[in-house]
Amino acid sequence: MSLKLAVLGIDHGHIFGMLAGMKAEGASCAQYWTDGPAVTEEKFNSVFPEVTKVPDRRAILDGDADMVLISAVPADRAALAIEAMEAGKDVMVDKPGCTTLEQLAAVRECVTRTGRIWSVNFSERFEVRSAVKASQLVADGAVGRVVQVVTLAPHKQNLKTRPDWYFRRERYGGILTDIGSHQVDQFLHFTGSTEVTVAHALVENTTMPENPGFQDFGEMTLVGDCGHGYLRLDWFTPDGLPTWGDGRLFILGTEGSIECRKYTDVGLPHRTDNLYLTNGLRNDYIDCRNVELPYFRLLTEDIQARTYTAAPQEHTFRTMDVAIRAQMKAEGK
Repeated sequence: MSLKLAVLGIDHGHIFGMLAGMKAEGASCAQYWTDGPAVTEEKFNSVFPEVTKVPDRRAILDGDADMVLISAVPADRAALAIEAMEAGKDVMVDKPGCTTLEQLAAVRECVTRTGRIWSVNFSERFEVRSAVKASQLVADGAVGRVVQVVTLAPHKQNLKTRPDWYFRRERYGGILTDIGSHQVDQFLHFTGSTEVTVAHALVENTTMPENPGFQDFGEMTLVGDCGHGYLRLDWFTPDGLPTWGDGRLFILGTEGSIECRKYTDVGLPHRTDNLYLTNGLRNDYIDCRNVELPYFRLLTEDIQARTYTAAPQEHTFRTMDVAIRAQMKAEGK
């Protein structure tokens, strides 16, 4: 059975990967709704001309879609997800899935009450082939027990394409909640930690004093029951880089290490999904560009079988909890 999808909110460009990934698994999508103008809308209509805009989201909530994809403004995502789940629909939401602990508690209660799936698409792992290959290597014991995860997540500002909410702290949730949720997801996944202390967290606005709600640098140090982490986020990627950011993932194990240069390899011809592995037997470069991305397939199967193979539901809750708590600690809350 192919899934029927609908879209609530297209405010972030991640909606393109979300919808394309599900359509590649045979899903169909007939309708979208968005709250006011979205900078992505012209491109969305061009890429997905078969998806018709509806003026009232009730048309989607009362319709026959099996799952709703949500890429609205971050602060609005939790409420939309709750509406969708209460209407009997599973949800894939862009990260961050929510921006406050109160929103997270409401989503958790709704999932428990309705039995629906709330999947946050942490695309820096789910949609990155080198990260998927790293998961396979860690699972196979290639680096032994993971001791530490370090993530570096630089981004280009691309100010001409940014909407007003991008500069408003209460709308995007803060840099550690927003971009940081990607990094927390990777830390929890690769270390297997289920109990986490935020030992240090910091956010800054160093380049835009005229926009006091903007944060262009953030970092957190995490101490888990199964490993440690240092996670850095910034909006400082220079224009000379041939992509939006030089994202890197470092995994230190007791018997080896992995580095993923996800989106490019500096100083070399532009090439994505580079992985470097060293251990007692290997000193290898691995080209990961042909590695399968299983998230969308597994999520499709989960919706049909009521399972959680794409991502455990508790992992998704925990990821957002840690990211939000780090943001609060950085802001002295």
